[in-house]
Amino acid sequence: MPKTRQQNQNSLYLSPVITIVIISILSPLSLAAQPSKFRRAPRFVGKLPHLTEPPQRQQRQQQQQYRYETRYFEQRLDHFSFADLPTFSQRYLINTDHWVGPNRLGPIFLYCGNEGDIEWFAVNSGFVWDIAPRFGAMLVFPEHRYYGESMPYGSTEVAYQNATTLSYLTAEQALADFAVFITNLKQNLSAEASPVVLFGGSYGGMLAAWMRLKYPHIAIGALASSAPILQFEDIVPPETFYNIVSSDFKRESASCFNTIKESWGELVSVGQKENGLLELTKTFHLCRELNSTEDLADWLESAYSYLAMVDYPYPSDFMMPLPGYPIREVCKKIDNAPDATSILERIFEGVSVYYNYTGNVDCFQLDDDPHGLDGWNWQACTEMVMPMSSSRDKSMFPAYDYNYSSFKEECWNDFNVIPRPRWITTEFGGHVWELF
Repeated sequence: MPKTRQQNQNSLYLSPVITIVIISILSPLSLAAQPSKFRRAPRFVGKLPHLTEPPQRQQRQQQQQYRYETRYFEQRLDHFSFADLPTFSQRYLINTDHWVGPNRLGPIFLYCGNEGDIEWFAVNSGFVWDIAPRFGAMLVFPEHRYYGESMPYGSTEVAYQNATTLSYLTAEQALADFAVFITNLKQNLSAEASPVVLFGGSYGGMLAAWMRLKYPHIAIGALASSAPILQFEDIVPPETFYNIVSSDFKRESASCFNTIKESWGELVSVGQKENGLLELTKTFHLCRELNSTEDLADWLESAYSYLAMVDYPYPSDFMMPLPGYPIREVCKKIDNAPDATSILERIFEGVSVYYNYTGNVDCFQLDDDPHGLDGWNWQACTEMVMPMSSSRDKSMFPAYDYNYSSFKEECWNDFNVIPRPRWITTEFGGHVWELF
């Protein structure tokens, strides 16, 4: 007798082969938003300060806690054609300290690398390291193509040269990389029967969820943390993200929320004055003179959004070294400044909690990208099209409506490419997730 729709849904819940999606619009590192101009959705990448201590050194210090071996795997450039194209070396990190081996069906925990250097994600994924001994698991961290050292065509300069060389930077190709890699690894280790569980956060979490859907025979489950798989088309209202970020600040302090909300108009007003950009450069301790208020606004918007993403109750240093409850500390700086302190001076004191909590930064470089995330701009302009807007009432950010035509024009100017806003939901689904 055919099953009803409700029975089919229930059978999914009872299945031992699962995907756990912890849905959060506040995704670390996407990070998932499109390239920005003032009053448009910011790209949450690259707006980090001029560091006195390079990220590579920070990573080496963290590696003392997490040990792994670095290896390379030869990947096809295009998994979906039979064209004779060059291969590339995909970097991956592996730890077998606690693996009980194939004879005991030791599991393999695979972290789906996202839009950056894989070492950065590996040393900031403490959960999988913590549970590996309990499960006798191997840990593997394959790097996402076009990021870190996993660069097609031999170099970033060539790989990022134009739309033709960038055309293989897609989620579909990345998932195929992971599928081919883990299949080959299991064969080499005679571990074909070892179960694979996928992990990922933000875009990596999206990849984990999508890989479980597209390659269910390869992985028995996935833990997708902060994976904004609903931020496409019209699945959620486009103002959702900025409303959530804003509410985080408003919950800590209404006056802090209002100061930030007022600061955007003040920023434009000062920037329009004679020598206004120089004044802003000095107020915000920038390393070189500001070219436009848009650049500074983007830098500030990124800080607030990142703060909401990493507003942990304990100190952390994933994006930046931060105290516990960093939004609370930001609002204290903004609210408790002396009475004569201007709005923009208050804002600078506040964002310094994010950009300079250690006090080691002499000046701020607005276009630094120490984690190598620039490829996200291409992905956002092709298939990772996430509509965002900012409401006039609930948001502390400048109000604006999502304008696809303007976004499409910007992507054409930057990459000579036209976005496909419905491709992700066509390829992976989207509306169906509302059932769970």
